[in-house]
Amino acid sequence: MIGYLKGKVKYISPDYVLMEVGGVGYEVVCSGAAFSRLSGVRAGEEGEVYTYLQVKEDGFTLFGFVDPAEKDLFLRLTSVQGVGAKMAIAILSSMRPHEVSEAIAMADAKRLAAAKGVGKKLAERIILELHGKISADELLGSETVGGRVSVPTMSEDDDAVSALMGLGFTKQESAQAVARAKSGGAKTVEEIISAALRGM
Repeated sequence: MIGYLKGKVKYISPDYVLMEVGGVGYEVVCSGAAFSRLSGVRAGEEGEVYTYLQVKEDGFTLFGFVDPAEKDLFLRLTSVQGVGAKMAIAILSSMRPHEVSEAIAMADAKRLAAAKGVGKKLAERIILELHGKISADELLGSETVGGRVSVPTMSEDDDAVSALMGLGFTKQESAQAVARAKSGGAKTVEEIISAALRGM
């Protein structure tokens, strides 16, 4: 399995990015975020991408992602009946990963249905199957540094309230949900947000 590539960006087309690694050229069908990052690399300079190799009877396709979290979201999307790899990439090219996570967490079918090839019924199915499986890190849009989550310097309560408000809840609703979560034993930001969402 090819899970990661680091090499020279040789060519960028609307459909794929060609990367040279060890003298071999790999065509990578990228998400919007990965495509944007590699597009900023000059031809001949190095770029990197996390990958998933799809093996089918009619050939192999290598899909590229900006980080392991985006790749994981892609795999969860493809676990939904009716969502193939190309459609999952289309969703991740129409929306940023945290936007997809927010749409699922908020049951915003209209937002998901706006992605190319995704109708209302499929958007509702994605929400039905993946709702509740979205982590607090994804809702916060946290970035990873050295494999660890980089958390803002705000207090944990403020972080949690801000994240919930970003999902459409009022400040009062968010504050009350955080208070309930903490009284239930939640301590870290991730635990607080997860517990708060379950109680909303």
